[in-house]
Amino acid sequence: MNLKPLYDRVVILPQKKEEMSSSGIILPLIKDEKSDVGIVVCVGDGQTFDGQKVEMQVKPNDKVLYSKYGAVSYSSEDATYLILRQADILAIIKGE
Repeated sequence: MNLKPLYDRVVILPQKKEEMSSSGIILPLIKDEKSDVGIVVCVGDGQTFDGQKVEMQVKPNDKVLYSKYGAVSYSSEDATYLILRQADILAIIKGE
């Protein structure tokens, strides 16, 4: 991929969301519903705020929960990526 995010922006590869019923049946994602979980592909260098450098909290390969509506979409030949600010990432998902 030939993207390098600037400042505090992050490039995310959205993951397909599947729901599982209590009996173990996998229910596919409804077409209009956006996923809110993805894998961080690359991160920017961070931002300077009030003269101090703010380090990035996420790193490549982190699985994250992000705000569904704060991203810009970028399509390449192999996939569709999202570019968003680090502040739009709500949590890092660990242990899944």
